Amino acid sequence: MKHKVELYDTTLRDGTQQEGISLSVEDKLAITERLDRLGIDVIEGGYAGANPKDDEYFRRVQSLDLKHAQIAAFGNTRRANGSVESDPTLKALLDTNAPVLTLVGKASQYQVTDILETSLEENLAMIADSVRHLKSRGRRVFFDAEHFFDGYKMNPDYALQALRVAKDAGAERLVLCDTNGGTLPSETARIVREVKDALGEDAVLGIHSHNDTDTAVASSIAAIEAGATQVQGCINGYGERTGNANMISIIGNLNLKMNTRVISDEQIATLTEVSNFVSERVNRRPFPFQPFVGSSAFAHKGGLHAAATEKSVQAYQHIEPSLVGNSNDVVISELAGRGNVVRRIREMGLADDLNDTDARNIVQHVKNQEAKGFSYEGAHASFDLVLRRALPNYEPPFELVDFLIIVENRRRSSFGSGWRNDGVEHPMLSEATVKVRVANGIQHTAAEGNGPVGALDKALRKALTEAYPEISAIRLTDYKVRVVNEGAGTGAAVRVMVESADDRDVWHTVGASANILEASWLALSDSFEWWLFNNNILPRV
Repeated sequence: MKHKVELYDTTLRDGTQQEGISLSVEDKLAITERLDRLGIDVIEGGYAGANPKDDEYFRRVQSLDLKHAQIAAFGNTRRANGSVESDPTLKALLDTNAPVLTLVGKASQYQVTDILETSLEENLAMIADSVRHLKSRGRRVFFDAEHFFDGYKMNPDYALQALRVAKDAGAERLVLCDTNGGTLPSETARIVREVKDALGEDAVLGIHSHNDTDTAVASSIAAIEAGATQVQGCINGYGERTGNANMISIIGNLNLKMNTRVISDEQIATLTEVSNFVSERVNRRPFPFQPFVGSSAFAHKGGLHAAATEKSVQAYQHIEPSLVGNSNDVVISELAGRGNVVRRIREMGLADDLNDTDARNIVQHVKNQEAKGFSYEGAHASFDLVLRRALPNYEPPFELVDFLIIVENRRRSSFGSGWRNDGVEHPMLSEATVKVRVANGIQHTAAEGNGPVGALDKALRKALTEAYPEISAIRLTDYKVRVVNEGAGTGAAVRVMVESADDRDVWHTVGASANILEASWLALSDSFEWWLFNNNILPRV
């Protein structure tokens, strides 16, 4: 790849259009700083004038000490049959004081006549007038050609006209948008080449793909290979409907597969951290199977695969995981044997303390635990603790003395022993009392929660906070229960899987018991214990 590629991130605008995602101003500012450190060239901060939150963001972002990125504000071209001087959107764009202003305008004949309901000529005037107006105010102007690919397939001459008038009016980037996400990579590449030939080498093209056909990243790469020099996307592929092109995968492929250095080696080594950081900010569980950065992206379950990868990292994985800040994960299950255990022992730096006999004992322990309902295949943190607990000098950071959970139904009437039936929903109260031995003392705490597990989580945190104040960084992100031996009725064992996260890592723990609360305790306490060990945190006595 000979030409430089510019990274344009729209997580803070297009990414937040995904159902269920909402960012505070503080979230947006924090993500902005993190993307700047990653090496993103342009960060689109929001829709100018759309809401008070985005207005506040554009005010406050000016005080950030960004080292690399420029901030872009997004907005529409002027209204049909209106003037640029009185147009509220153009005024809002200028009021953001953003150095880059990204205008979106129609590049599809159908969209102009049937959706926008104006003439083809007026739409071209709207584009040209708006670009020229903002350019005259000293701003960089990018033009997002909305519905470009669909429009080009229907009427290529008109789609090209929309680009030409934007270019002639001073737009620095002409971004071809696959707004409906229906264009396949081969079509994308062909059309980008044809546009490049039609507009000339001085036309700077960008690509903005949506993932409705699950090909957004592939289409973005195809566009770059065909001559586009700006690529737009969102961290983790967030975005409207099925999402935008995943900026994480785009960066990984450009840097590591296409010999196109868009960020430094040091920056790409933080790719996993950035992915998890943004996941936490948008309050979404990280997708474990996400390419490059997912917790299972380099996991090896079968003993043959694990053994081969031990001999050569190229055996069953396409890159060395550490290049993107990720790591191998040896999956422990009925398909894995002593070799997987030995490998994990070495990875954890415990080879001097655990020998081959220990590894065989651990394998047998895992099999015994699986017979009770445990499964370490998706709970690497609990398995790491199995290894630690096999050490001759193992000392747990805390020990359970006992816990008590009370669940009270508050529908009881104040006028006797009967139940109120007044049609009003009355909350259930869950209270957990925990006794924990920590730092040579006993902590006895109680807490209420929305449910028994929530109460247990809060009570354990209270018990550990004095010795380990850092645990406030831990967030419980998912909780799953599965009945293991369904035919046993109410005596069946249940397996509880807990997912936890901080701003850098995501980890999974497991517990199993015929008592769901005991299973929950085992998974929950493993989560805290693993995090304390993994971060080398000692008690404050």
